[in-house]
Amino acid sequence: MTTCGETSLLKEEEYVTDAVDHRGISARRSNTGRWRAAWFIIGVEVAERFAYYGIASNLISYLTGPLGQSTAAAAANVNAWSGIATLLPLLGAFVADAFLGRYRTIIVASLIYVLGLAFLTLSAFMIPNSDEGEVTSSSPSSLLNALFFFSLYLVAIGQSGHKPCVQAFGADQFDEKDPQEKSDRSSFFNWWYLSMSAGICLAILVVVYIQQEFSWAFGFGIPCVFMVISLVLFVLGRISYRYSKKRHGDEETNPFTRIARVFFVAFKNPRLSSSELCRVELEANPSQDSPKKLRFLNKSLLVPNDSAEGESACKSKDVEDATALIRLIPVWLTTLAYAIPYAQYLTFFTKQGVTMERTIFPGVKIPPASLQVLIGISIVIFVPIYDRVLVPIARSITKDPCGLTMLRRIGVGMVLSALTMVIAALVESKRLETAKEHGLIDQPQATVPMSIWWLIPQYLLLGLADVHTLVGMQEFFYSQVPTELRSIGLALYLSALGVGSLLSSLLISVIDLATGGDAGNSWFNSNLNKAHLDYFYWLLAVLSAVGFLTFWFISRSYIYRQVDQV
Repeated sequence: MTTCGETSLLKEEEYVTDAVDHRGISARRSNTGRWRAAWFIIGVEVAERFAYYGIASNLISYLTGPLGQSTAAAAANVNAWSGIATLLPLLGAFVADAFLGRYRTIIVASLIYVLGLAFLTLSAFMIPNSDEGEVTSSSPSSLLNALFFFSLYLVAIGQSGHKPCVQAFGADQFDEKDPQEKSDRSSFFNWWYLSMSAGICLAILVVVYIQQEFSWAFGFGIPCVFMVISLVLFVLGRISYRYSKKRHGDEETNPFTRIARVFFVAFKNPRLSSSELCRVELEANPSQDSPKKLRFLNKSLLVPNDSAEGESACKSKDVEDATALIRLIPVWLTTLAYAIPYAQYLTFFTKQGVTMERTIFPGVKIPPASLQVLIGISIVIFVPIYDRVLVPIARSITKDPCGLTMLRRIGVGMVLSALTMVIAALVESKRLETAKEHGLIDQPQATVPMSIWWLIPQYLLLGLADVHTLVGMQEFFYSQVPTELRSIGLALYLSALGVGSLLSSLLISVIDLATGGDAGNSWFNSNLNKAHLDYFYWLLAVLSAVGFLTFWFISRSYIYRQVDQV
């Protein structure tokens, strides 16, 4: 019996504790022990997300303030950095799955992360503050700019090994061949995202306020301290973790080598016919009944008559692993329609808030980036409701053990994302109309008499979309790749967000150029009262709708990998 749409993972692995490395012995732990290790690893991720969002959430204000960049340039730079930071985990996951393992990769990546944060803090000490994100009259020297961006991308490199490996390492604490542990693993992804969001909320509420009201250097230094503490705690907890190891005597090679060989052999013999067949991989494979019916990659199961002595066919499980990776590509491409709108809350949502009335109490204003905490609040509130209320209800209707299949869950979030862009466009239209009514079009420094609380719906809806799409993507890409490549699976989910950010950056640059930049009628004019972010949001809403329809069409034919129960 299978659950949550998952499939036969063709390579079995032993789970052992680091304290006693018993090859061939399955380390069964109590439910309390499994969750204790998982929560410890979740805590490490909370610290990392605190550090990352302590930088990312208010980065556009730093770029348009102390670094003196225009709104369009700053937004493009934020999206480019965010995109690269979420693409690099593919490299980090490769290093972990092929060479170092997840635990060692996390250690190395954390050290690089801390170094990047330390340099970032140093660069901020050397660059003077400016008032609330306004463009400064003079930009810092090229050397200071270089130090800042070097530090920023060093953080991205550190995240590349940390982000995919910590989550995969946490999920590894649950044995998928045990029904109870497999059910717990599905809940793990929900609680993982809830806890991570709590860390993000803390960063937005505390770090952003310190950056905006006191010191950018101090605001960058706090995340650095958090990362150091989390690294120390992670190392101290090493004896309590479950580690994934190959079975004793397993002669399998590097998983990347095995899968790459499937493609090489298939391309080498694209026209191999049954008359040329000498040997066929004898392991069970439903496609072997007739060579004429073999799909392209299954050609690697065959060996031609004139092959060199000792040359062997690929194993059927290697072909199945390679096929599973190929089937993920269409799904990955369609999720970009979610990733592009998702990139906007770090940039234009924040810049909108700068222009609006932000007074909470006399003399106290809310930093515009602090509204990002609403995304986390939405997630923290809705995840327990989803996990404990909606899933049982959906399970009784759909008869699926997880309530909604992973792809259906992703699709619901994509619909919510499109709705978020529609609401954002309507709110921005209202803001522009208010600025026009009060004669503020040519006064970019003036506060538009419209409360920042108008932005609440778009933040809350984006949080609801995250609960469905991002959590669904995490579980989907983790479970649908070969067992040894699960760090790569989570990196694939992150890479979709990364490419979405890069596409957003490209789209902004092209539109800004086409509409004349700050000297013309740019949609992203530094004077937002002359800009047209509403047009951009409408465009993203249309792209989201088209992307969802494409995703829905592709997901209908997707076949989940099956997991054999023991």
